[in-house]
Amino acid sequence: MKIKRTKFGVLSTGEKVHLYTIKNADMSFSVTNFGCTITSIIVPSKNGAKEDIVLGYSDLTGYINSHGGPFFGAFIGRFANRIGGASFKLNDKTYKLDVNDGKNMLHGGFRGYDKMLFDAEEIETADAMGVRFTRTSRNGEQGFPGNLLIEVTYLLNKKNEILMEYKAWTDRDTPVNFTNHTYFNLTGNSHNKIFDHELMLNADAYLAVTPDLIPTGELTSVDKDKAFDFRKAKPIGKDFAKVKGGYDHNFVINRVEGNDLTVCAAVYEPTSGRSMLVSTNQPGVQFYAGGSLGGSAGKYGQIHQPNEGFCLETQQFPDAPNHDNFPSCILHPGEEFDAQTVLSFSWL
Repeated sequence: MKIKRTKFGVLSTGEKVHLYTIKNADMSFSVTNFGCTITSIIVPSKNGAKEDIVLGYSDLTGYINSHGGPFFGAFIGRFANRIGGASFKLNDKTYKLDVNDGKNMLHGGFRGYDKMLFDAEEIETADAMGVRFTRTSRNGEQGFPGNLLIEVTYLLNKKNEILMEYKAWTDRDTPVNFTNHTYFNLTGNSHNKIFDHELMLNADAYLAVTPDLIPTGELTSVDKDKAFDFRKAKPIGKDFAKVKGGYDHNFVINRVEGNDLTVCAAVYEPTSGRSMLVSTNQPGVQFYAGGSLGGSAGKYGQIHQPNEGFCLETQQFPDAPNHDNFPSCILHPGEEFDAQTVLSFSWL
């Protein structure tokens, strides 16, 4: 295994941005300290063709100039997904956040973690190599309370697994919800639609939402609407037309008690033979089928069309600060936030 650091660009502040490429015997991935962003994942097909299976930009400029989405490959926080009304109440105080998604806040507001530079340290374990990123989100940043020390670690091991771990510590009660926003297309050609990918979601329920995608608080059984039933793998496109606006919903993972990690999703792409298994210790996974990708610039001058990539964003529940019946997303002083996700790749 090996890791290589290269220059990725320079910010207007003069700060240097680097790209880290980690390789094992079979595959590789690259990540930059600008937004802890995964820029590529190179995986073989069943025929041995090594291709990039994630969407993104060809250079740093694309990541700098994208505003309001699509958040290709980015680390998202302080609170991923949406907070309804761009506000929440905590300890009898109401906090006002950026209104950047209709009347709501999305992915941290106008300047999310995807636009912030992190310190980086190359690390190596017995069977893995990667990078650990750190920064401190100051009290009041994005409107959230508390100084938050953030640690983001991405590793590649010899078993063709990408290990993602997010840790945080605070000096004041604060909501925390971290995720990674990588868009996948396992065909290796991001011109292709994702509808033939076969998806399994280990979820008996999903969160019902309002028209602007804010949870109502209801956990809806997938038995009520078979379009949301992915407990047995099926093509993403099979029931897609039945879902108004397409899939952009948080599924409630069937967690296994006592297990640190639970398999929450599996994806198989038949033409390439590539498979991806997703495991996490988080309560939810946002399945987003890329419906808003139309017109988004991509790698090598490509202009994306809707549904050319999908996301599986493991996370706390969206709008959790405003729902007492959701798992608590509040981190207290003296506690450690620890979110883990593993992406396991194979090809047949």
